[in-house]
Amino acid sequence: MGDHHSHHDIEATKKKYLMVFYALIVGTIVTVGAYFIHFDSIALTVALALFIATIKGFLVAGYFMHLMDEKKMIYGIMASTVFFFISLMGLTIWAMHDFPTNTMTR
Repeated sequence: MGDHHSHHDIEATKKKYLMVFYALIVGTIVTVGAYFIHFDSIALTVALALFIATIKGFLVAGYFMHLMDEKKMIYGIMASTVFFFISLMGLTIWAMHDFPTNTMTR
């Protein structure tokens, strides 16, 4: 059995990708435009650049890499990452003062 999509589904998907593409073009124009605006604060400049990059990165990862459609898998991977991170930090703290015998500590 093949995976058949209706013409309407294909057009809706095409429209979605074109809208994301146009949003990325606008984001690039905003990025280039922000280059020519002088901000007195370096922190504000960096914050603006990171904000624009985060929006554009979300659009690319979410739509072109299909991560918006894989929520269950993403949450599973995030949960296992948090579990292993907490486990490794716990082991590190637990072994922090457990020195091998016959070693010098200062």
